[in-house]
Amino acid sequence: MHTTLALSENFGGNLVRGIGAILLYGVVGLILMFAGFWAIDWTTPGKLAKLITRGLPNAVIVTASGMLSMAFIIVVAIANSASDLTEGLITSLVYGLIGIVVQVLAVRLLEWATRIDVGSTIESEQFAPASIVVAAVHIALGLVVAVAIS
Repeated sequence: MHTTLALSENFGGNLVRGIGAILLYGVVGLILMFAGFWAIDWTTPGKLAKLITRGLPNAVIVTASGMLSMAFIIVVAIANSASDLTEGLITSLVYGLIGIVVQVLAVRLLEWATRIDVGSTIESEQFAPASIVVAAVHIALGLVVAVAIS
């Protein structure tokens, strides 16, 4: 018995539209990740990029956890976007930006409540256990904000 593989007549168009959507959502995600890094850098004492390139362990830990928390927010914003491509891109961007703002404010508030001197912690050349607390706050609040978006 000989069977042929039959593709629907819309297959090619749907495939191209899907690839375009992936690329566009990728661009939105990248823009939001840059915005997230900038927001973390702007609200954290010191220039994170310089501290990271110097190999300061606490700056690396705090920045990595901050970026991971931003990724949670961005992924959930994209996953919960509208089904229409244009509306989906707009809602992803808006929810992502609002999520980033809420995340940064919440992290700074909790850092204040714990009385951690983030500036001296991330600028230290020695590992500081407080950096793990700051990292945990970033990740925990990133998850909370991400779920709030959904």
